[in-house]
Amino acid sequence: MNIYITLEKIIIFIIGLLLGFLIRYILAYFRASFLESQLKQKIDDLKKREKEIILEAEKKSLEILENTRLERENILKDLRTREERIANRENILDIKERELNEEKITLKNKISELEIKEQELKKTRDFYEKQLEELSGFSKEEALNLLFNKIEKDNEQILVQRISKLLRYQKEEIEQKANEIIISNLPRYSRSVANEINLSIVSLPSGEMKGRIIGKEGRNIRYFEKLSGVQIIIDETPEIVTISSFDPIRREIAKIALERLIQDGRINPSSIEEALIFAKEKIEEDIKNSGKNAALELGILDLPEEIIYLMGKLKFRYSYGQNVLQHSIEVGFFSRMIADELKLNSEIAKKAGFLHDIGKSVSHEIEGSHLEIGIKILEKYNIDEKIILAMKSHHETYPFLIPEAYVVLAADVISAKRLGARSETLEAYLQRLENLEKIALSFEGVDKAYSISGGREVWIFVKPSEISDLEMIKLAQNIAKKIEEDLRYPGEIKVVVIRENRAIEYAR
Repeated sequence: MNIYITLEKIIIFIIGLLLGFLIRYILAYFRASFLESQLKQKIDDLKKREKEIILEAEKKSLEILENTRLERENILKDLRTREERIANRENILDIKERELNEEKITLKNKISELEIKEQELKKTRDFYEKQLEELSGFSKEEALNLLFNKIEKDNEQILVQRISKLLRYQKEEIEQKANEIIISNLPRYSRSVANEINLSIVSLPSGEMKGRIIGKEGRNIRYFEKLSGVQIIIDETPEIVTISSFDPIRREIAKIALERLIQDGRINPSSIEEALIFAKEKIEEDIKNSGKNAALELGILDLPEEIIYLMGKLKFRYSYGQNVLQHSIEVGFFSRMIADELKLNSEIAKKAGFLHDIGKSVSHEIEGSHLEIGIKILEKYNIDEKIILAMKSHHETYPFLIPEAYVVLAADVISAKRLGARSETLEAYLQRLENLEKIALSFEGVDKAYSISGGREVWIFVKPSEISDLEMIKLAQNIAKKIEEDLRYPGEIKVVVIRENRAIEYAR
């Protein structure tokens, strides 16, 4: 009985499985049929879309082809128009070229005719000139000289008056403008012209200090002189020691060192060395600070340190009693003010004025004039070429290549000639006056010559029988030129030529 039950369950299970597979198959079949119908629908839609796309593409292709055809026709039409224009222009150019060639030939023929006529006229003119020379007995040059001499003689008074008027007007105008500039700028610079001249004199607290400075058997003074390079002069003047040296910096170092030794009280070789080292360091610092302060005073901030140092050394140099650094600052100020008045480059003028005497800082160490040395220094440190051109003419040994060069020259003269700025030895002054009179008397026709106004003016009296009014003007110019060539002097010298005619009669 159990076996049958088991078989029945197995058969029912198998029948269930078969029914399940059958149902699944039927469902799968219907699903596949549904998917197939959907795929067919999609394929049909894609084919339909494909046809639409092909039709649209064909339509666009036809439009592009049509547009291309129209564009091509327009281009061809434009090209044909341009070709026609070019052809017309070529025809016009050919016509003009033919016309120009014809005109060229015509002008060439006319030039040939003119040359022939010119030769004929020259021959005729030469013939008549020769005939005139034979008839008159004078050559062409001689006749012209006679004519010009006659015209000059007949109109001598008019020429003299006109030349004098022109020179007077020009000079008055220039002097008026120069005076206006100087008068307006000089009061703006308020620095005193009194100079601090270092006499290199050291005061002693007592007479016994001289003995300490000399030392045993002169040991201290000899050692000091050897290390410092100066000469110590100890004479009978009480409580004073004089330091002598051609080098102002060396002299100042010696003075500071000696003052330090006197203050310390200990004077021996060791303390002398220490004092000199201290003095050298102090002077070096003083030189640097002096150069910087001078540049800052002028508002110059872009100079190399080496240039600043050399400018600081000028604090210990004097020219005719005038401190060179102080003079350089003054020239810088005056150059800037004058350049501003004349609407020139005030920066170039100011720097050139400040640096114009830089060569004097080493002129006692290097061979050559301070001007040449200064130019080389500025070129070495790549200073602006315009600054060099402006400073190199302040002694008028180089041509004035830029307007600022005249400004620096004028500023240099103003600074040097301010009342009390410089002193001049009597011998040099008298020699200059004598040379002025000698130059004037060296010209023919000069009767007397007098140098007046401190050598700033020379009066020349000529012989009226030998020098005419017109020749008098030429003589003044020649004497002025000779003075410029032969003498060296600051500023300018006025040359006055006087021609007098006197008629004397006595009434009895």
